[in-house]
Amino acid sequence: MYKILVVVDMQKDFVDGALGFEGADKIIPGIISKIKEYEDNGDAVVYTLDTHFENYMETQEGKNLPVPHCIKGSEGHGLVDELKSLLGGKKVFEKPCFGSMDLAEYLKENASDISTIELCGLVSNICVLSNAVIAKAAAPEAEVIVDSALTASFDPKLHQATLDVLKGIQVTVV
Repeated sequence: MYKILVVVDMQKDFVDGALGFEGADKIIPGIISKIKEYEDNGDAVVYTLDTHFENYMETQEGKNLPVPHCIKGSEGHGLVDELKSLLGGKKVFEKPCFGSMDLAEYLKENASDISTIELCGLVSNICVLSNAVIAKAAAPEAEVIVDSALTASFDPKLHQATLDVLKGIQVTVV
């Protein structure tokens, strides 16, 4: 049995780009430490990338969140500089919306070997929440953890409400 860390959408557009917000950069040092901890223990680290294309504004998400962001090939689509070398070469799940069905399939295929799935990254009330729900469904016997210090939101009230919802679906919030 092993643990897996899922680093969610630590992309430039969410930290200091199109959808960047104050405090998003504050979680980076903790995520670096968490990645190193997992690597030192021989556990798995994967990550997601919010991935959109030039037609973003025509998509369902674009109609509801009309701010082009994380357009594949753009600077904003890339990982924040501090995480590039740590995550380079690791398994990546590009996702066109909040949750990753590819991540779900990966977790489901490996569920019998996974004891813990820990998520960190951005944005707590959107993509972290979506992927935590997916992880819980894909590997129902694994403990799913979200460290409240390693995720953030542009809205502190939504951040706290999200942590409360996660507790309600038996995600361990630390």
